[in-house]
Amino acid sequence: MKEFSHSIRVYYEDTDAIGVLYHANHIKFLERARTEWLRALGFEQDQLSTDHNILFVVSRLEVEFKAPPARFNQLLRVTVALETVRRVTLELRQRILIAEGESLCCDARVRIACVSADRLRPTPLPRAVAAALEATQGGAD
Repeated sequence: MKEFSHSIRVYYEDTDAIGVLYHANHIKFLERARTEWLRALGFEQDQLSTDHNILFVVSRLEVEFKAPPARFNQLLRVTVALETVRRVTLELRQRILIAEGESLCCDARVRIACVSADRLRPTPLPRAVAAALEATQGGAD
């Protein structure tokens, strides 16, 4: 699968009492990378809502934290790789790596559901969106 990559630096405010990236902030960084991935594909989430009446919501998230943890001031590389596109859902693999040395500190599997913006009910991906997403599949890890 083709992998999208987004760089994020760990700020002091992102760390916990022992000086490592606070566990909940991993989720924020994964979200930011997904937003930038969609943007790189030409989709702004507010425009998807306005133009196609759709929103993307996380319906399942599995996160495994690895050692070494990310620490203050480290540059991270947060990746997004689309594994499966279905009628209403996307299955993604996301990773957070410490840029220096490429050490994996977080491995995640994310299911994204497409819902109608007005009713928040599951709805099929618009054809143009599904086609653009499917084009990102394939290639090497």
